[in-house]
Amino acid sequence: TMRKGVGTGAIAKKKLAEVTLQLLLLLCICMSKQLETFKSHLEEFASKHKQEIRKNPQFRVQFQEMCATIGVDPLASGKGFWSEMLGVGDFYYELGVQIIEVCLALKHRNGGLITLDELHQRVLKGRGKYAQEVSQDDLVRAIKKLKVMGNGFGMIPVGGSYLVQSVPAELNMDHTVVLQLAEDHLLKEGLAWLDSQAAGEAQYWLPALFSELSSRDVTPEEANQMTP
Repeated sequence: TMRKGVGTGAIAKKKLAEVTLQLLLLLCICMSKQLETFKSHLEEFASKHKQEIRKNPQFRVQFQEMCATIGVDPLASGKGFWSEMLGVGDFYYELGVQIIEVCLALKHRNGGLITLDELHQRVLKGRGKYAQEVSQDDLVRAIKKLKVMGNGFGMIPVGGSYLVQSVPAELNMDHTVVLQLAEDHLLKEGLAWLDSQAAGEAQYWLPALFSELSSRDVTPEEANQMTP
């Protein structure tokens, strides 16, 4: 009788395992269909809001995040539905070329390292006021695509922002720490000023590069806002 009981229990466990497997397969099928449905809706959304995605940087970031939730990368290829529908392939290719031009033009002065803020300002200036608006997020995405090409481009996190590297030199964590310490030292010794009241990101000023402070018409109020 015990053997029969054990046998019955084993059969019951096997049936439970089979039913569980079938349920998991059914869930996978449902999730797959939901994913396809979501992707279809995303394509419909992209088609309807193509102009907003291309023209508005904030809208473009939100759309990229929506794509990321289902593993779709509109920048992964220069061909296909996403790039043809949105023109994002051409947009980021053009932006990548402009980034390279700015970095090459300043390489003799900065050694191939430039802050993301300065790069953003110079790219905007080069594009002109009638060109499609570009955000720092767009720059970051374009630089990541340049990095894949293996031409020395990359980004180094420093003090809450980024340095954009356009030379094929390896900067490890030690170098990053040195850069951060150098920044702290310059501020502490008064060799650099931090303007935390500047529009947008905080700005750094190097008095040694001024011919004289009055050339900027700095007011006493502005001087007080700068942290030596």
